[in-house]
Amino acid sequence: MRENKFLSIYDELVNQIQSGRMKPNTKLPSENELVEQYHTSRETIRKALNLLSQNGYIQKVKGKGSFVLDVSRYDFPVSGLVSFKEIAQKMGRPWKTIVNKLEEIQPDEYLQKQLHISSKDTVWKVIRSREMEHERIILDKDFFIKKVVPNLTTEICEGSIYEYLEHEAGLKISFAKKEITVDEPTEEDYCYLDLKDYKHVVVVKNYVYLEDMSLFQYTESRHRLDKFRFVDFARRGN
Repeated sequence: MRENKFLSIYDELVNQIQSGRMKPNTKLPSENELVEQYHTSRETIRKALNLLSQNGYIQKVKGKGSFVLDVSRYDFPVSGLVSFKEIAQKMGRPWKTIVNKLEEIQPDEYLQKQLHISSKDTVWKVIRSREMEHERIILDKDFFIKKVVPNLTTEICEGSIYEYLEHEAGLKISFAKKEITVDEPTEEDYCYLDLKDYKHVVVVKNYVYLEDMSLFQYTESRHRLDKFRFVDFARRGN
């Protein structure tokens, strides 16, 4: 028996899950059934199942067996501060950013409050649809204080604004405060997202700070409800 047979079993089961031949919430065959099906040892099957569990394909339920998880959703890190481009490239799926608006505006009272600025300040307003596998599933509404970010172009916004700010503008982005809510879609959401029949969107508000603790960006990132799992890692303190 090849030592890495559990990897070939893992790959075959992953293919069945990703292709939809194994539907979400369905129960996998028992360990005994898999042993007979693949003509291998129980240890090899357990290694394959453990790897499936670790990588988010199945959930083991004590006394009941293993169940297929919904892998049509994209993992969105709650605690991380990453760009859409970085997430999309990590997933290895076809993606595209559509710049719907790029303009300089004078902030209304709401933006003045969010960015801690006055009506005399100028703000970049950037509205972008994020397309994944040919569906517009995120609407990002970004607002940058212009005195901190003096220059933005459509080309920059189609790629990664963070990549430009860090590598070309020399800004040191440090941390963000986040708020997550579930809201009813707005007219903008219906215009710039492929919402289908979904009646709610998950909204992640980001207040982004530089290394010197200065707030320079406020973002509303509006996600189609069915496409994301918001994930985090938490450790209980002693």
